[in-house]
Amino acid sequence: MVLIKTEVANMSKQASEFQWKIMSLAYRGKGIFKALNTGRIDEHVLCVREYIANIFFYTKNGTTIMIDAGYNYPRLREKMGWLGLDPKDVTDILITHQDTDHVGAVEDDSDGLFKHAKLYVGKTENRYLTGEVRRKVYFGFYKLPQVHISNEKHLLKDGDVFTIGDIKIEAIKVPGHTWGHMVYLIDDAYLFTGDTIWLGADGGYSFIHALAENNKLAKKSLLRLKKKLKSRHLTPKIITGHTGWTDNFDFAFAHIDKVCNAFKKQKPADPNAPYDGYDESDDTAEKARTAILGKAPEY
Repeated sequence: MVLIKTEVANMSKQASEFQWKIMSLAYRGKGIFKALNTGRIDEHVLCVREYIANIFFYTKNGTTIMIDAGYNYPRLREKMGWLGLDPKDVTDILITHQDTDHVGAVEDDSDGLFKHAKLYVGKTENRYLTGEVRRKVYFGFYKLPQVHISNEKHLLKDGDVFTIGDIKIEAIKVPGHTWGHMVYLIDDAYLFTGDTIWLGADGGYSFIHALAENNKLAKKSLLRLKKKLKSRHLTPKIITGHTGWTDNFDFAFAHIDKVCNAFKKQKPADPNAPYDGYDESDDTAEKARTAILGKAPEY
């Protein structure tokens, strides 16, 4: 997910506020965004909700890594605290792509909670961050401002496999939403997909059409990803950035030849989709400390 704003200075703050105050109006009642509340998926994965987006923390044998850095979100430290997490203990962050709802907490105008952390980002995706290319949305008609990040970066290419502590990570390039979008296969059991898969009531689609650099490429990339996983007999938990998670492989890839159209109400409708995805009133500390976050319902 991205947003429309032209100023470069304080981009992540302005962008986050713009979505919360204005963009929520455009999506109400359409069933597009179904972010998980703050809580736990299982013994390894913790989730923090930021408006319509989720960021994730994966822990194994005393090592915790973060997947995506969300918005420039004023309640991030607070919600991490609900889960017993401290920003200073996060030293490694996997970035799926550079949109400001996935990197806001590490942009130069952020609160600096993770200024000490090393970022892992695709080599192709990094060209947005250097200014070599500009991020385009709305079918190429609108260019977003350059994102500025000063953290140490480790650049990845498709297929790179590496470890952080005892955690095995494979970076898989799935371009389309952005030119260098990465998904991360962790311990061959969890696939963090960022903005590549959108889970609807009847299964997964290619992510929102108006926000892609190239929708044809996005669909082609998902087909390649599906074949790669099937060839290795892998059926990981598939965890998305905006629409929850599933362990049903066929459900996740059911409609990847089609693209989610966020301009209209979704059909079939998901009765559990919130009317206003930006309304966080049901995301509470009490629930977060005990919640096991169920997988996306299938209709």
